[in-house]
Amino acid sequence: MRIDFYQLSRDPVDETVARLARKVMQAGERLVVVSGDDAQRALLSKALWSQGGAAFLANGAAGGPHDARQPILVSPVCDAPNDARMAIIADGVWRDEARGFDRVMLLFDPAGRAGAVDLWRRFDADEAIDNRIFKQSENGGWREGR
Repeated sequence: MRIDFYQLSRDPVDETVARLARKVMQAGERLVVVSGDDAQRALLSKALWSQGGAAFLANGAAGGPHDARQPILVSPVCDAPNDARMAIIADGVWRDEARGFDRVMLLFDPAGRAGAVDLWRRFDADEAIDNRIFKQSENGGWREGR
């Protein structure tokens, strides 16, 4: 399992989720975007839909009749009725159910840094987990680092 830690420093979470989701879709994968906050889930869904023109990222809210058909499912829980192997945890709150995915992208802001560091240390000792950290550069790109 791979866990990528994304430290948000420049762009807001909705823009970051849209950028990462686009890459997941380009790779031909399905995705679950997780947040326990109703308002944040609505914001994330809107950001995915409003990418402009044919570039929008189709998504649906978990719990609907067509969950299995959604390329991107926006959900309060780490579950994949759409058979996603990748998940983005947008609210920065780790859930152990995320271990069921092949790859998880955990987004956290400066307020969540201490928790992310503790989680990193916990996973760093687990040989079954490949964890990496990505930091945003001033131009908006992401670079792997420590």
